[in-house]
Amino acid sequence: MRKKLSLVIAMSLTAIMLLSACASSSSSSSEGSKTAAGGTFKVGLEAGYAPFNWTQMDSSNGGVKIDQSAEFAGGYDVEIAKKIAKDLGKDLVIVKTEWDGLVPALISGKIDAIIAGMSPTAKRQETIDFSDTYYKSDLVMVVKNGGKFVGATSIQDFKGAKVTAQLNTFHYSVIDQIKGVKKETAMDNFPAMRVALESGIIDGYVSEKPEGVSAETANKNFKMVEFKEKFTTSPDDTAIAVGLAKNSKVTSKINETLAKISEEDRKSIMDAAIKNQPAAK
Repeated sequence: MRKKLSLVIAMSLTAIMLLSACASSSSSSSEGSKTAAGGTFKVGLEAGYAPFNWTQMDSSNGGVKIDQSAEFAGGYDVEIAKKIAKDLGKDLVIVKTEWDGLVPALISGKIDAIIAGMSPTAKRQETIDFSDTYYKSDLVMVVKNGGKFVGATSIQDFKGAKVTAQLNTFHYSVIDQIKGVKKETAMDNFPAMRVALESGIIDGYVSEKPEGVSAETANKNFKMVEFKEKFTTSPDDTAIAVGLAKNSKVTSKINETLAKISEEDRKSIMDAAIKNQPAAK
């Protein structure tokens, strides 16, 4: 009797476990289908160009976890990416990518968009498409605070100065407009240029105004110089837009999202990004 009873109990327990497993599997499958239906929006950025984008160690101030990393990304670009992903009905995935690798990653399908403070230059438009502009800014020079170039009012005041900019950007090409400048080798990223500036390897680097404000806000040893006699640039050079694959199906939807962000909101987002950026290293 005891054996029969034990057998009945065992069979009952097995049935319960199977039903529980099926329910769990069904629930898991349902969740998986829900995620698959929405899908992901993979955005590539350097996470090293504050205040547009940077790397941080936690999710504070709206930071988004970087794919396959314990780190998080924050900044103006990340906030714009959030708005776009929400309107697309997709989960935002941040893919940290070196500047030179962004366009190849987009073309290969590794990422769905570049939201990285990128200008829609004519050369880039030969290989990828761009959304409407989501930010626009003038070029500035970042120099050592208290140095001889702090009072510069013209780009020509940098004659004889050691100047650089980021590799493969139009920032580097405009240095040629300064007569007698010592054009240094282009650098991979902005953190490297900040280190070079503080150590005296360079006298200044070309940047966009938000990054210049960011630099002097984060480090009292830096100063942003704006010019009365500015660099000659095209409208596309100083605009910033979302990079997309040729003939992307989401371009129009992204433009709709960007159109809903007022100039006041864009300024507010940028002000918050400058305030929340990590301290310069």
